[in-house]
Amino acid sequence: MKTGSSLGGIPVVSAGARPRNGLHWARRGLQIGVILLAILIPVSGVFRIDPVDGAFVVLDRQIWFADFFIVFGFWLAVASGLVLTYSWLGTAFCGWACPQNTLSEWSNHLMRKLLGRRAELTLDGERVKVAAAKDKALNWLALGLIFLVTAMFFALIPLFYFYAPDIVWSFITLRDDARLAPSIHYIYSIFVIILFLNIAFIRHFFCRFMCVYKVWQHGFKTKQTLHVYYDASRAAECAKCNLCVTSCFVGIDPKKTETFDACVVCGECITACNNLHAKKGKSGLLKFEVGERASDKARQFKNNVATIFGRVRWTLPITAFGVAMFAWGLWDYAPHHLSVYRAQDVGVMQPQNYRINVVNKMYHPAQFKVSIAGLTPRQYHLSAHDLAMQNIGRADVLLNITPDLAPGIYPILVTVSASDGWQETQRIQHVVTKG
Repeated sequence: MKTGSSLGGIPVVSAGARPRNGLHWARRGLQIGVILLAILIPVSGVFRIDPVDGAFVVLDRQIWFADFFIVFGFWLAVASGLVLTYSWLGTAFCGWACPQNTLSEWSNHLMRKLLGRRAELTLDGERVKVAAAKDKALNWLALGLIFLVTAMFFALIPLFYFYAPDIVWSFITLRDDARLAPSIHYIYSIFVIILFLNIAFIRHFFCRFMCVYKVWQHGFKTKQTLHVYYDASRAAECAKCNLCVTSCFVGIDPKKTETFDACVVCGECITACNNLHAKKGKSGLLKFEVGERASDKARQFKNNVATIFGRVRWTLPITAFGVAMFAWGLWDYAPHHLSVYRAQDVGVMQPQNYRINVVNKMYHPAQFKVSIAGLTPRQYHLSAHDLAMQNIGRADVLLNITPDLAPGIYPILVTVSASDGWQETQRIQHVVTKG
């Protein structure tokens, strides 16, 4: 037997390209990262809200409206940054980062796994079709319990934005903690109920019909905003295919996206189309594009780039300026505050008494020393020369000036210094009149 004839009998199979799911898993990674970030931000102390004082807390610093650079810089950077993001990426936040969408997708996936491939809440109102082999009480019970546990977990996240982690741990372990609000259990229960109903029944209905934030994003979209482009020149290749439509969880046709539609540019349709055509060694008919749509203008790379830089030109400097203001505000932040004013006793002004008010704006212990200049030690009395605060708070020191001073004006310097190096001095004019 010849070698050539023996080899000729071996069947040859042409293997198509492997499925490409990089876009899908990149989106999944970002979705998980956003949820982790939402937990880490308050837990690490980067940002939370103090419900007792009604103040924002940034990096363990209590932020007052007097901290102008921090407050104004933050909002300036956020507002201009969001305008830039919306006009460039459109509603990409919904498809790539929004926890509502993440939970909705996960819920649909779990239902398909436990109740069958067609058991999914669709936006067209079609009844959930449960596979006969999986329509069992145990599967329904497992689904409900998983939804409940998930709701209980995610309902804890808002608590971290109002309480320190050790206080939240006291709540989880059912320990009494005076720092917890008396109604915290009722508030948490309401969060759990809302999240459970959302995960079990609402899901993408909220995204499609109720989300105000999505409408807000639409207000900044343009014809050049990131969108899904369809190669109409190859339309014959998808004449009998609707895989991209079935893969879209917001129920639109990705081949016919418009400037204002429900598309969240998640890219699932692109992944599905690419994987289908990869079997034939071809690329898909869908892809992301930034710039004028084909129906409006010929797609030219330099025009698209010019459009992008046109948006960046005015928003990026404002965003950078806001970030710079915020950073300077943190650098120049005053961790404590001093104020001196006349003391009152039951509404009656005491002309020889002053109240020295010291505020610790940091969420850690601080020690203070109070000193007086402009009077001799015999001419005044301080209720305390040293102060110690274990946490954020305020304390008063009473300054009593002897009434035996001769008539005149006495400039007095009140200085308070802290153990962390902070020091502030306030000048008061003590006036003594005749008899």
